[in-house]
Amino acid sequence: MKNHILTLALAITVFACKGEKKTNLEETSKEITQVEYQSFGDAIIADDAVAVQSMAEHYKSMQVGDSIPAKMIAKVNEVCKAKGCWMTLDLGNDDEVMVKFKDYAFFMPKDIDGKEVIINGKAYVKEVSVDEQKHYAEDKGASQEEIAAITAPKRTYSFEADGVLLKE
Repeated sequence: MKNHILTLALAITVFACKGEKKTNLEETSKEITQVEYQSFGDAIIADDAVAVQSMAEHYKSMQVGDSIPAKMIAKVNEVCKAKGCWMTLDLGNDDEVMVKFKDYAFFMPKDIDGKEVIINGKAYVKEVSVDEQKHYAEDKGASQEEIAAITAPKRTYSFEADGVLLKE
């Protein structure tokens, strides 16, 4: 009799667990949503992109001239209004990264401020000359007073992207 009760209890436990797993799978499949991206430059995949906070920490430890291969996900602060030939991404804490496109091979839409992108390429730190800073200020439509206020080179976080995914 004890064997029958143990067998019955074991059977109930096994069937109860199987039913619970099925429910969890159904709930998980409902949570998965397909994210669509528009691709620019080289074809890249969205997998394994690092969060912007992690990339910001990498940049802080880098010196002028250092570079590392990277793929990161971030929000667009600003895009070149002349052609879409550069963009800046928000790194948090009032820091941003200047993104240019490898070999000037592709451009981004000019109206993507605030949208999320995944970029793949090379992260580096550079010192930007006064003339180059003034050029970028002109590209974004800065006033003559703002442009004239640029008087010293600036250490910047930079990125040369070979591929970009724009979240639609």
